[in-house]
Amino acid sequence: MHQKLKPLFVSKKLKEKNLTIFTPLDFKRVFSVSDYATQWFIKTYTQKGLFIKLRNGLYALADYLPSQYLIANRLYEPSYISFDTALSFYQIIPETIYEVTSATTRTTREFEANKIRFTFHKIKKTAFTGYKATKYLGNTILIAEPEKALADYLYFVDLRKRSLSYERLDLKSVKKTKLLKYARLFKRPGISKLINLIYAQSRRHQRIY
Repeated sequence: MHQKLKPLFVSKKLKEKNLTIFTPLDFKRVFSVSDYATQWFIKTYTQKGLFIKLRNGLYALADYLPSQYLIANRLYEPSYISFDTALSFYQIIPETIYEVTSATTRTTREFEANKIRFTFHKIKKTAFTGYKATKYLGNTILIAEPEKALADYLYFVDLRKRSLSYERLDLKSVKKTKLLKYARLFKRPGISKLINLIYAQSRRHQRIY
């Protein structure tokens, strides 16, 4: 076994490189070791608790875990944080969301990593926009803008795959013209109708069901 591959050294080096999440290829490049040494070390020290396996081919240091939002970005690419998670992040909804929901152009998938559920909902490629790089807990994450998070959610409401069951939506951080612009990317008139209903209900301070 390569003499450099000592647990304390490996942990320190990965932290110095800010490799909060890494693949076997990342590991091999950082430590200049063989495929065999890479696979042996990662397997052995995942079993011993130095690393956490997020999914096949993706790992993190157990004592240096990144935010769950960065994990979501890396678990299934391309993707960005959206739907309930982003709406809660911007305090558009009052609920605390315990699973992490993202938008992707790939097949809808669900993962469980570090006891957290990560769900990725497929949207049209033409609607895969409206997200930005944001600093969060020392990491740069990809997350929908407030308007895009709401538009993504309403797309699934219009498909009857989700329901609008929150007691209220706080629309102070949402620009209606921008929301409508993102809604049009889905080419479903029903979303625009939902938006008009939301604003009408908001003005009357009524619940939306």
